[in-house]
Amino acid sequence: MSAEELAERDIHIHVENVGGIDRTDVETAAGVTVLTGRNATNRTSLLQAVMAGLGSDSVSLKGDADEGTVELSIGDDTYTRTLTRENGVVATGGEPYLDDPTVADLFAFLLESNEARRAVARSDDLRDLIMRPIDTDVIRTEISELEDRRRELDDQLDELDTLQDDLPDLEAKRRRLDEQIAEKRDALEAKEAELDDADRDVDETREEKAELEDTLDELRRTRSELEDVRYDIDTHEESVDALHDERAELEADYDELPDAPAGERSELDAEIERLRERESSLESELSELQSIVQFNEDMLDGDDVGRLDSLNEGSPGGDDSVTDQLVADEAVTCWTCGSDVETNEIEATLDRLRSLRQETLDDVNDVREQLDELVADRNALDEKQQQRDRLERRLDRIEGELDDHETTLDDLAAERDALTDEIETLEAEVEQLENEEYTELLDLHKEANQLEFEVGRLEGDREEVVAEIADVEERLDERDQLEDRRADAQEELEELRTRIERIETEAVEGFNDHMATVLDLLDYENIERIWIERVEQTVREGRRKVDKSVFELHVVRTTQSGTAYEDTIDHLSESEREVTGLVFALAGYLVHDLHETVPVMLLDSLEAVDSDRIARLVDYFAEYPDYLVVALLPDDAAALDDDYERVTEI
Repeated sequence: MSAEELAERDIHIHVENVGGIDRTDVETAAGVTVLTGRNATNRTSLLQAVMAGLGSDSVSLKGDADEGTVELSIGDDTYTRTLTRENGVVATGGEPYLDDPTVADLFAFLLESNEARRAVARSDDLRDLIMRPIDTDVIRTEISELEDRRRELDDQLDELDTLQDDLPDLEAKRRRLDEQIAEKRDALEAKEAELDDADRDVDETREEKAELEDTLDELRRTRSELEDVRYDIDTHEESVDALHDERAELEADYDELPDAPAGERSELDAEIERLRERESSLESELSELQSIVQFNEDMLDGDDVGRLDSLNEGSPGGDDSVTDQLVADEAVTCWTCGSDVETNEIEATLDRLRSLRQETLDDVNDVREQLDELVADRNALDEKQQQRDRLERRLDRIEGELDDHETTLDDLAAERDALTDEIETLEAEVEQLENEEYTELLDLHKEANQLEFEVGRLEGDREEVVAEIADVEERLDERDQLEDRRADAQEELEELRTRIERIETEAVEGFNDHMATVLDLLDYENIERIWIERVEQTVREGRRKVDKSVFELHVVRTTQSGTAYEDTIDHLSESEREVTGLVFALAGYLVHDLHETVPVMLLDSLEAVDSDRIARLVDYFAEYPDYLVVALLPDDAAALDDDYERVTEI
């Protein structure tokens, strides 16, 4: 579905038992939709429901429900998501808009816990975050396949170059054969004229002459056969010599390949499988931690009033609202143990959970790095083994071809001996028919027969050369097509090899351009510039040192006197950090072309930014997604364009 088609369609969402929502229906059109209301009015829960309908797993089931549903309709197309609590674990199902929400979770669903937003504030590795959706293993495999295809095309083009070089020699050989055939034919005509003269001078019986001529014809045919056999023997012997040379070269190449240690491949497979199981386990743990952190953040933010009220029922003062208790003594009823605890104690526990989530994420990244290294080692081992196998197969074929040639040579040698004996017999018969009177005539017949044989042999050689020239010319006609295919393969290779660098460059340039524009729009005092620099650093990955791109975030401030100086992200205000994180997420949204595949962008938790700047930031972000849904407090929403659609009841 094109962006233009999406822009003409309304979005309708039906939610039951998700987050703090019992049941709601909301409809909105393309453009900006503002969810406006005080805290604890389920605005974040609705955003999470939209995320669920689009495919995200970052959604919670209502605390007092075992099942929940989300139906997201875009025009006539409807997407569903179900949530079911089983043995204390929430499982998701249905058919959402996205099959894989990874990139959207990073760069389109910009809630408070969004990793791209938080990465800036925590000074995380911004480059790894941008490149996370890129499957480098697939790119490496495609590069390897293209390199093989290019090598094959290069071999074919090299063969054509050789054929091109051979063509002048073949044409010269054909001309020489034409000249030799013409000379032999002239000599044959002269000899036949001599025979005619000799025949007129000799008075012999028809029977005697016929017998002699028949014997001479048979002798000529036999000599021709013998010459053909000798030619075949020479050809096979040349082939045998060439095969011996090729075998020697292949055996030398084979000896240069190191033997693969026994069991190394299976050990690599076992270690890769173990690391993948470890990665899967850590990702599951990370997902659970994310759900726990998200759930507790929602509870602290007050987006799930219904759940807190249900937890407070039966406790002293249970008739008072949770909000009243929070205002009165900043103590709440713990939603896990049911006791009254201070809010700051829960926040401290939540900080520890966040730290554990980050440690788990670091473990996942470490395992992925080890996996990349082991897969590369295995691929290198497989390549060496494949090369050994190819050499072994070719050596086996050469041995077979040598056996075939030796067998053929034995047969040809036997045939040559038989023909030699037959020629001796025929020559003896001719001698018996000869007498002094016919000696000159017989000599002329022998010479004429030899000339006829030589003409026939030369004509046969010429036919082979002409056929070879035609074959070469036909093969050379393929050059343009092969060169086009080779150019296409080279272009694809260059595109793949530069894809990662191009994405990094586009992300950096996009962030810097958008950051400069946003800073100009929001007019933060004494911030001259916030920008990312892409640098190469040598880092250790496993047992190797490799060059790796790193994104360095720079903050440039100016004093009242106008002097510029370098600062750090830690010294930015909360508002400035939030804006920087949002712009980084926007750069990721654009560099991964999410505006083409994910029509909805979500914004939440902008309270750190003042109302006027929120309005300008929303106007700026609205240019990119088809649907921009923003959750704001009423005072902040009042600063936005009155034409933006408002949703006040959820």
